[in-house]
Amino acid sequence: MSSGPIRLTRRARTALRPPSAAHVTGGFWAERRRVNAETSIPRGPAQLERAGNLANLRAAASGRGDFTGDFPFQDSDVHKWLEAASWQLAERPDDKEVAAQVEELIRLLASAQEADGYLQTYYQLARPDKRWQELGRGHELYCAGHLIQAAVAHRRATGQLRLLAVAVRFAVHVEALFGPGRAIDGVCGHPGVETALVELYRETLEERWLDLAAYFVDRRGHGLLAADADPRLGNAYWQDQVPVREARTVSGHAVRQLYLLAGVADLAAERGDPELRSAAERLWEAMVSSKTYPTGGLGARHDGEAFGDPHELPPDRAYAETCAAIASVQWSWRMALLTGEAKYSDLVERTLYNGFLAGVGLDGTRWLYVNPLQVRDEYEGAGAADGTARRTPWFRCACCPPNAMRLLAALPHYLASGDRAGLQLHQYATGVYEAGGGRVRVATEYPWEGRIAVTVEDAPADTDWTLSLRIPSWCADFTATAPDGTVTTSNGGATTPDGVTTTSHGAAKGAVRAGGGIGVTGGGGSGGGVPAAVGVGAGWLRMRRRWRSGDTVTLDLDLIPRLVHPDPRVDAARGCVALERGPLVYCLEGVDQPSGVRFDDLTLPSGSALAVRHDPDLLGGVRVISADGRRRSDGTAVPLTAVPYYGWANRKEGPMRVWIPQG
Repeated sequence: MSSGPIRLTRRARTALRPPSAAHVTGGFWAERRRVNAETSIPRGPAQLERAGNLANLRAAASGRGDFTGDFPFQDSDVHKWLEAASWQLAERPDDKEVAAQVEELIRLLASAQEADGYLQTYYQLARPDKRWQELGRGHELYCAGHLIQAAVAHRRATGQLRLLAVAVRFAVHVEALFGPGRAIDGVCGHPGVETALVELYRETLEERWLDLAAYFVDRRGHGLLAADADPRLGNAYWQDQVPVREARTVSGHAVRQLYLLAGVADLAAERGDPELRSAAERLWEAMVSSKTYPTGGLGARHDGEAFGDPHELPPDRAYAETCAAIASVQWSWRMALLTGEAKYSDLVERTLYNGFLAGVGLDGTRWLYVNPLQVRDEYEGAGAADGTARRTPWFRCACCPPNAMRLLAALPHYLASGDRAGLQLHQYATGVYEAGGGRVRVATEYPWEGRIAVTVEDAPADTDWTLSLRIPSWCADFTATAPDGTVTTSNGGATTPDGVTTTSHGAAKGAVRAGGGIGVTGGGGSGGGVPAAVGVGAGWLRMRRRWRSGDTVTLDLDLIPRLVHPDPRVDAARGCVALERGPLVYCLEGVDQPSGVRFDDLTLPSGSALAVRHDPDLLGGVRVISADGRRRSDGTAVPLTAVPYYGWANRKEGPMRVWIPQG
């Protein structure tokens, strides 16, 4: 990818900037993206057809027909699919099937758009008398936001303007109605338009769109949606209870909160607004310290798809919507660029491999809307519509599948960054990354193996240049070997080829405190002061030197399996442990345990040894963790087998749990 969802302007005040080019060429994420490109995305239009989304566009274009579907915001599913397909075309421009599908949907959208720029089929077909009168539930601005993001993606991927013209006409219509002195002083019940308008500004360099985004951010929190509020949920449901600049914690509908905060981070970057930046940092810390599951999942309550109270993180009732995981990645990546701090990329990693990827079936055709951390033997939620813990081909509210498609299609954009000093690798995937005036090639079998080889292909020839590698907060031990043979270790030492040992300024060791304080912070200290200008600190290993093409750095991260204990304030997980290895959270799944043993009777005794083995035939090839468990009822020894959480529910239906009672 030569461009992605975020293109900062020159005036943006961020520590880091997105990569100028990024390509995943092999390994774990290449396979997941292959399935997305060859199965999920091509099947999208057929699913949208069956659900009625495309029939609605045709009806709006012709002026004849009724609205099909249960939700007024169904157009947004079309827009998200278009964004996913556009990013895919950036990598596969010769994919004629997807290109034809994209062209047909753009034609439909252009035909359905009203002369004044308005475009939302529900209010065009079902309730034209209610246009812009149901801001709480109608999601007109939310749909406009996803249309804008799709249009920007299509423009960047193909260079064409047709979809962007549709989106700009809608944005002009919105601008004419909303804002100081305009007909409507209001905000949307579902944020999302804010970050889209910032990106439209970045694409067009028209300040008007940045101003409109700022208006929507700053008017939220003043009770403008109070008339539409559900008495059970209140204004906090859509973050309208307090201005974001004053908010102390994340609350309400998780996806809405996270989309809003992605827009806040975008505005803070482009406006250099320290108050917005401080608010984003404060709310992120509140979320991670007390409202985040060990999988990175967010949203403890089915009621309102919402965050719960601090440390309210029940595993079996976790909502943890797939869209919330996606929104979390989008927000945390913007925070990583804004601040340069590794902790944000730590959460991106945890969420990508666990809370997000569990929502995507291995075959690319079945999905999870919610992602619980426990499903019991006698699970009765199989018929719970979108809220079921059983994989589903599509949903009544089908926001998650096309959202997952667009994240996977744009994923390379989230893996590296650059600044004036050099290039930073935030996530480890085999591929080629260009940023900060240089280009590197990465080879790795991560997350199964901890070795990452980074070869510099291009760097400034006449000056020092810095290659920075993130040391994950879960990693207690690592070794890095520089091109000159210097070895840096996690104990703070560096050994040069002549045997001289020196000390670096702090190692990146992070204690893992899961479920109400997950370990996403790296070690302290500032880098520098060792041979070859190697520094370890604040979650980064930095190597500054004159580089030659072909120079290779090898980073070895210790992937020893580990037991993770919950925060003692998480009542629902007290007395339990979870298994992790590298970035992966593991779970017990009923299909892997001995027959004749009740799943809820399994425990993991303290001090049980953990063993790792590769199973090439299981779930596409994974490392499994085995341990000596025990039956709670009679103390009988039972062998336990744990698999990566992202792979659960891809075989037969049955029980599952991440938090395992200690025997």
